[in-house]
Amino acid sequence: MTDQTVRCYRHPDRETGIRCSRCERPICPECMVNASVGFHCPECVRDARRDAQATGPRTVAGGSVAGDPRLVTKILIGLNLVVFLLVLALGKEVVTPELALVGAACNDSGCFGVALGADQWYRLISSMFLHEEPWHIGFNMLSLWWIGAPLEGLLGRARYIALYLISGLGGGALVLLLTAPNTATLGASGAIFGLFGATAVFMRRLRYEMRPVLILLGLNLVFTFFWAGISWQAHIGGLVAGALAAVGMAYAPREHRTLVQWGTAAGVLVAVLVVAWVGVARITG
Repeated sequence: MTDQTVRCYRHPDRETGIRCSRCERPICPECMVNASVGFHCPECVRDARRDAQATGPRTVAGGSVAGDPRLVTKILIGLNLVVFLLVLALGKEVVTPELALVGAACNDSGCFGVALGADQWYRLISSMFLHEEPWHIGFNMLSLWWIGAPLEGLLGRARYIALYLISGLGGGALVLLLTAPNTATLGASGAIFGLFGATAVFMRRLRYEMRPVLILLGLNLVFTFFWAGISWQAHIGGLVAGALAAVGMAYAPREHRTLVQWGTAAGVLVAVLVVAWVGVARITG
């Protein structure tokens, strides 16, 4: 019979249920080194110190450690608030037709939408920062702070920005593919759902308790499908795109981490743009 007992890689005579959160090698209490996220084995600690001396301290995902690990999240929240104040000052009738994600629609001022020309594709980005109602922006910004800020510290700024934008674009792409062309879609929810997906991926990778994030995600999905006026296409598109990008960031092998992470992000981005292009072709065809 094969012995299935997990033993410390440095002390084969000792059983253990703990693994290094970086390399996943089994480690016993004597070999465990406390880290900001989980426990590390002695080899990973030495490698981290060597990397820190060569390139500066790194996050769990390999990004640079910033002085303010929540700066990007604060900036994103600030941009959303600025656009919301613009809506309050000028009126939703003026701002929303210019910034919302629309396939093709017309009003008294003329026709507009992503399907009407390359100069309209900016809506895939601008719609991510547009909110009309106080409850909408309030809920989204609280979610962005609670979910996004810890994830930014885990990823580092560059990877976090990439994940946020890819998630938001993923939501917009599925909207173009599955929503009526004249439907206006807006809000940061697609990007935030991508952050939910990424959080679940990293919690799985680091062997954290999954139930809290799965319950929170489940509740949000219930609201997505049973609350009137919510674009489930944006939420699901963002969730899938964010989770896929996060898999590459979380599980990239240490030797080729940067290449795999950015390669995965680029691959997901290309897939998202293809879906958006198919959605536009559906409208124009």
